[in-house]
This record gives sequence, C-alpha cells and structure tokens, in this order.
Amino acid sequence: MIERLTKIIRENTDINNITINENTALIADLGFNSLDLVNLACIVEDEFDIEIPDRAIKDFKTVGDVIAFIENQ
Repeated sequence: MIERLTKIIRENTDINNITINENTALIADLGFNSLDLVNLACIVEDEFDIEIPDRAIKDFKTVGDVIAFIENQ
C-alpha cells in the first residue's frame, strides 16, 4: 500500500527527493496545502475506487492516515 501511495504522490507532485513512509507528514514534510490534500483525495478515490468524505480529508495528517482510511474501506 505504501508503494502505491508513494507512486501516486510522486506522479502528481514535484516531490522526488523526499523519503516517504507512513510517518511522513503531508503538510510539514511534503508541503501540501488544503488544495493538495483535496487533489490527493480525488486521485486516491479514483485509484482505489472508494469515496472519501470531505470531513475525512481534514483528518489526513500523515501518509499513514491515508493508508489507514483506504484499508478501512
């Protein structure tokens, strides 16, 4: 799962030189803003064929949070 999500992040951002793991903070480490989080959620929805409610997006603090959400769907 971490590999798929890392690939999604790298393909849709300019982030190539940062090691991404489950503890990587989306805002502090990757520099995401609220629009980036929404874009990530949309891409994840398409990739994993799930729906992510807007209220869930604001709970995504780390890559691990996104993975946990996907795995619970």
